[in-house]
Amino acid sequence: MVKCDEGYLCSVCGNDVESITDSDLYLRFIAGLIDPEVLHTTPERHILCNPVLAQFIVASAFELVVVESEFAKTGLDREFVKAREQLVTRAWLRLQEVAGTEIPIHTYPLPEIIGFYRQNAQIPESVASHTPPLQ
Repeated sequence: MVKCDEGYLCSVCGNDVESITDSDLYLRFIAGLIDPEVLHTTPERHILCNPVLAQFIVASAFELVVVESEFAKTGLDREFVKAREQLVTRAWLRLQEVAGTEIPIHTYPLPEIIGFYRQNAQIPESVASHTPPLQ
């Protein structure tokens, strides 16, 4: 992670976000929910410290998160929930996949997110042309 000397402290609970697999910041980056230009300046938090997003992860290896507020997915449009579950779950699975690898950070996002950045010139062509395909 970037801030090697001091680590990443969760802006919600104040504890260290010890692993990228627990990182809400990198989950949102992979899902395309955060602009890559502000990745290094955006506060970190644990995935479970952001239950509104965490409730959309539907994977047997992830602890089920239930939100009981106006932001609960049970009160949202079914099509939106389905799409958000697919996106956030895929991003979470990708987060597990990139953990411990030495691949460049610009290859972390989901393929369609990388495609969006390329199409909108947010990744320089010199970098985009050398980006390995995602598995």
